[in-house]
Amino acid sequence: MTTSASVPAGSGRATLGEETVTDRLVDANHQYAAAFSDPGMDARPVLRVAVVACMDARLDLHAALGLELGDCHTIRNAGGVVTDDVIRSLTISQRALGTRSVVLIHHTNCGLESITEEFRHDLEMEVGQRPAWAVEAFRDVDQDVRQSMQRVRTSPFLLHTGDVRGFVFDVKSGLLREIDPA
Repeated sequence: MTTSASVPAGSGRATLGEETVTDRLVDANHQYAAAFSDPGMDARPVLRVAVVACMDARLDLHAALGLELGDCHTIRNAGGVVTDDVIRSLTISQRALGTRSVVLIHHTNCGLESITEEFRHDLEMEVGQRPAWAVEAFRDVDQDVRQSMQRVRTSPFLLHTGDVRGFVFDVKSGLLREIDPA
C-alpha cells in the first residue's frame, strides 16, 4: 500500500516544503476538475444504503465494500459511533433521499479504545470550556457496534430500521466481521 508523503510534525501548520497540505489538496482538485465531467447523478444513493464508519484513514470504504461513486451515503466520525449528529444525517438520508439500509462499520485498533471520557476534562482544563459532546470512547468494539445498532433501531426519527447491520473491519486483513446484535 502506498501513502502520501509524510508531513512534518510539530510545526502547527502541516507543510510539505513551502507548500501546505491544503495547498497540495487544492492542486490535486484542479487536476481532478480538469478531467471531470458531470456524471449526471441524482443525490439519492443508487443502492439506497447509508454507511456509518470511523474516520480512520486506513479505511477505504469504497474499495473495501466494492462501492462506486453514487452508490451510498457515507457518514464518518471518530469511532463510527452513532451520535445525535449521525442520527440527523441518517434521518435526512432516509426521509429526504430514499435510503432504506444502514451499515455500521467500526474497526480493530481504533483510537477510541485507547482514550477515555477524561479527554473532555483535559480539554476543559486546557481551554477553559468543557465540550458539549461526549468522546464515546469504548473498550469493547463488538459491544460498541451493538450499541450503535441499537441507537439506530430505536431512533424515532428513522423510518427504516429493519435492515441495520454492524461490522468490525480488521485493519490487518481487510475483512469485515459481522456483529450479532444480541
